[in-house]
Amino acid sequence: MRKLAALALCATMCIASVVPVSAAETVKIGVFEPASGDNGAGGKQETLGIQYANSETPTVEIDGVEYDVELVIVDNESSTEKAPTAASELVSNGVSVVLGSYGSGVSIAASDIFAEAGIPVIGVTCTNPQVTEGNTHYFRICFLDPFQGTVLANFASENFEASKAYVLTKLGDDYSVGLGYYFEEAFTELGGEVISDTFPEGTADFTSYITTAINEGVDVIFAPTSTEAAQLIIATASSQGVEVPLLAGDTWDSNVILNAAEGTDLSVYVTTFYQEGANEEFDTNIKEWINADSTRLANNGGDDTVAAVTAMGYDAYYTALEALKAAGSTDAAAVNEALWDTTYTGVTGEISFESENGDANRDTAYVKVANTETVAWDFVAEQGVQ
Repeated sequence: MRKLAALALCATMCIASVVPVSAAETVKIGVFEPASGDNGAGGKQETLGIQYANSETPTVEIDGVEYDVELVIVDNESSTEKAPTAASELVSNGVSVVLGSYGSGVSIAASDIFAEAGIPVIGVTCTNPQVTEGNTHYFRICFLDPFQGTVLANFASENFEASKAYVLTKLGDDYSVGLGYYFEEAFTELGGEVISDTFPEGTADFTSYITTAINEGVDVIFAPTSTEAAQLIIATASSQGVEVPLLAGDTWDSNVILNAAEGTDLSVYVTTFYQEGANEEFDTNIKEWINADSTRLANNGGDDTVAAVTAMGYDAYYTALEALKAAGSTDAAAVNEALWDTTYTGVTGEISFESENGDANRDTAYVKVANTETVAWDFVAEQGVQ
């Protein structure tokens, strides 16, 4: 009997020794980004920044408890029609906070889904004012299009003495039409003239649009479009011998654009959130991480160029961690409340939110130009609005 009792005790102790006292706690962060469609290239690069930050810091301490951070990633397909379904998937997965999206249109389209679920969202590079207007759950760490459009208009006027501009936007695209409007508004206030045009979904031939710009004798061409359309615009502008500068907003800040412009005589300028080289430690480490995996390299467009949206995704992840720590809870409502006072010093600068709409307190943008020989972005200026 004693032997049986001893064996039973041993068995109990052995089982107890391999069963953990408590399972690891997990907090879920949703990643609402396009991996396909017109903005798939940019969405993948933005997601890379989030994934890299998660690989670097996979846990967070919330109210004295260590949590594993699980990224729940969905593809909104760059579609305003499909964005609500992707958002609903994140809601059903029980995320505490969401990051995204690249593309203001899909951010606006999915906003009500997150609002009804009481889940806060940190916009990474969705720059249209409508993303945060009239709600208390959508925040963002990027500058807005009224600011970006004014910066570009001032840059065109001051650096190229431009008095006539051609503005080409995509019909029905909130980002494209919005940024085009703000550029036109600022440019005309400076005394300039604007010839504006729009192209419909599915346009593959931009010959007539570029011909119009040339015939009108404009000093600059401004085309705030997706990278997919940008490649076609660049190819057409090059084939037609365009000599005036091409200007664009943050969506053109991509190695997709660099590759499209390679070997041409075009001058392509963009406004953006980060210039490679601004934080050498970050640049070196993320390049190493991207090059270590063929899928990551492919998602970054085939090389290790550090896109500004990648740096912004990285900062957005850490901003979310700060909000979780400040909330002292994984409860979405508590995180939402904590976000208003959350601050973070990231690789793209100081991050904090203004009290009216939850927009970022940002007042500068980087201007850079595509070097068509080295296939890299050259820094031009750090510019604000007086």
